[in-house]
Formats: sequence, C-alpha cells, structure tokens
Amino acid sequence: MSMLLIPRVAAATEDEMNEAISGMFGDRVITEGRVNVDLPPIAENGFSVPIDISVDSPMTEDDYVKQIVVFSPRNPLPVLAQYHLTPMSGRADVSARIRLGGTQSIRVIAEMNDGTLWSGAKQTLVTLAACVID
Repeated sequence: MSMLLIPRVAAATEDEMNEAISGMFGDRVITEGRVNVDLPPIAENGFSVPIDISVDSPMTEDDYVKQIVVFSPRNPLPVLAQYHLTPMSGRADVSARIRLGGTQSIRVIAEMNDGTLWSGAKQTLVTLAACVID
C-alpha cells in the first residue's frame, strides 16, 4: 500500500487574528490610514519576506507612536512582531524580514501616545509557504 503525504500549512485564521487584535486593543476604534506597509507583490520564498512599515508621525513628546504590531491571518501565531517606540526613536519606521505561511494580507496597527489606533495592510502572493508541518 502506498500513501501520498502532503504537508499542510500551520495557520491561524482570520478570526484568530481578529481575536488577537481585540485581546491587545479591546474595542477601541481602529482607523485606516497613517500606516504604510510595503511588501513585495509576489514573495517567491515565504521563509524570508521583506517588510517595511512607516507611520506618519512627528515623533515628538506630544505626538508619537507607542507601538507597532504586525498581524497575520495565516501564520501559526497571529502576532508576527511587536515594536515599542518612544519620541527618542526619531522616526516610526521598521524594516524586517518575516516568515509567511502562504498568500495573505498582512495587517499592521500603530498605537499612538494618545491611545488612538491607526492601521494599514498589504497583500502578498507567496509561492513557497514557510509554515508547513508534516
């Protein structure tokens, strides 16, 4: 008897991502805008996908980004990264490489020092998923 084993992708769901967002930010209003997310339109290898995030903020004592959180609806854990900033950070810019478990729309939420929440999202097509289990 022969058997074909196909690896499956370990993934959170859209609901799990939304639960993670609610768990972190409660029922506060999240407004689209001020957050720019740059991902390649096609990521040939999900093991190392470049992401650049910038938030429109003067980064002064009176108006700055407290944290930037990156969410995924398809990775094993919905929170990919969390960055804490202060006015001394100078700019609200982050560049990193992330692992992606398939084609998805990454959502980024920035929390400002006044408690307001801003978001941006970007989709990328992943041809080779990184989060695969046997």
